[in-house]
Amino acid sequence: MMSEKYIAEQCLKGNNAARAELYQAFAPRLMALCTRYASGREEAEDMLHDAFLRIFSRMDAFRWKGEGSLRVWLEQVTRSTAIDNLRKAGALSFVPLDRVVNEPMDEPSADDVNALDRNDLLRLIGELPAGYRAVINLYCIDGLTHKEIARLLGIKERTSASQLTRAKALLASRIKERVLEMEDGKMKMEDNEYGLRENV
Repeated sequence: MMSEKYIAEQCLKGNNAARAELYQAFAPRLMALCTRYASGREEAEDMLHDAFLRIFSRMDAFRWKGEGSLRVWLEQVTRSTAIDNLRKAGALSFVPLDRVVNEPMDEPSADDVNALDRNDLLRLIGELPAGYRAVINLYCIDGLTHKEIARLLGIKERTSASQLTRAKALLASRIKERVLEMEDGKMKMEDNEYGLRENV
């Protein structure tokens, strides 16, 4: 495989072999990022397609800062593209602060989160409304600050914080529901196994 620096240099020159190499090397990782922001596979694929169009047209904006810097830049461009796509689709909506009720809100408990596997948890995040999904991904998974999120989404920092609180509360309720479903299913399996033993 070509080095990241060489790939970036050749992509800037329009080298199609380098572009193919970059796509093959990073598409799976960037697709996983798009999947976290999208409501389904088709939307994620559209985000990835648009991200690579933007990447290849903006290679002159990339600055080599050492191994791994290309990956970081690609993720930033892809994340920005995903957010832009959601905004264009009218999917991003946020509750105004004057409509936010000051009430205690749950957060997912560590025990409940640990009871789920990673795919289950990502699926539940993916089922959140787009605005909540975006903020929870940006803050909890991608590690952005509320200041950075506010700039990216075009909202106030306080709005970002309040949306995160509400997103966590909704996620907590859905995680609890999922854990109860799993426990109920486990109990039914145990009851069936007990019944089989009794009939032997």
